[in-house]
Amino acid sequence: MNTDAVNQNQFVTLNGSPAPVLSRLSYVGSEPFAVNLAFRTERGRWVEWTFARELLVTGLSEPAGIGDVRVRPDLATDEDLLILEIESPDGYALVEMEREDVERFLDASAEVVPIGAEDSYFDVDAFIAEITNV
Repeated sequence: MNTDAVNQNQFVTLNGSPAPVLSRLSYVGSEPFAVNLAFRTERGRWVEWTFARELLVTGLSEPAGIGDVRVRPDLATDEDLLILEIESPDGYALVEMEREDVERFLDASAEVVPIGAEDSYFDVDAFIAEITNV
């Protein structure tokens, strides 16, 4: 078992489509602030978004995010759903995820890096080396 990464596959509703879309939430301890959400669009092709894990944590109870990624509970129609909105120059997507799935994913990611302790796990020197070695 890999103890520094968490992956969770689930089906989500994308843009209100009646057919669910396979998605994958990923978390890696070496990037403690970020989560990755990928959607399978075609056979073998994935579209990926990376954003702050804190958006998912806060979005479970209240609206979070002011940029390209926003997360909020869907208290208006179904409290068991979490709404994730993704916006870019290429378009807009509204994703409905099962709240329980997101909670389970966050619990598993907190076993890798406790929520709120991300800065203790972040290797600043490695990050600087990576961005200056372009």
